[in-house]
Amino acid sequence: MSRKRTRRKVWPKLSGLHLAIAGASMMDDARLNYLRRIELDAIVAFRAGTATVEHWRALADIVNMAETLAGMGVGRDEVMPAVQAAQMHLEEAHERFLRIDRIVTTGPGLKAFEDLQEFHDLQRTSVDLSTYERAVQRAVNRIRSAHPSVKVCAGTPIHSGAR
Repeated sequence: MSRKRTRRKVWPKLSGLHLAIAGASMMDDARLNYLRRIELDAIVAFRAGTATVEHWRALADIVNMAETLAGMGVGRDEVMPAVQAAQMHLEEAHERFLRIDRIVTTGPGLKAFEDLQEFHDLQRTSVDLSTYERAVQRAVNRIRSAHPSVKVCAGTPIHSGAR
């Protein structure tokens, strides 16, 4: 009988060098602009009083990602006060939604969302792509496991009967 042999897999389209360079590079402008547009659209919708559950989720994602990156040491001292303020205003928006069936916030809430978006954009542009992807995965895992540090879960309005 012959011994089993391990077949080495060859991936012709992928190069380890190119993957390493891509992971160490910053996020490209197209992805950054796409994320910025989603976040700014959510803030504008809150300002106009036409916010939907998707807009609320976009802001909850900013909160969770900024908190995760701060926990990884990216702008911890600067970002955490903005995260806490935005968390408080998102929770108030949720409570207001339960009372009046509209997702709205106050002027200080809008200011907190704008400040947090700016801080998170600085966080995003100051880390490489692989670090940001690790932070995304860590935030998703924390939300899925209902970690005690996650105060604003992206699914909160859905569970309360949002349309």
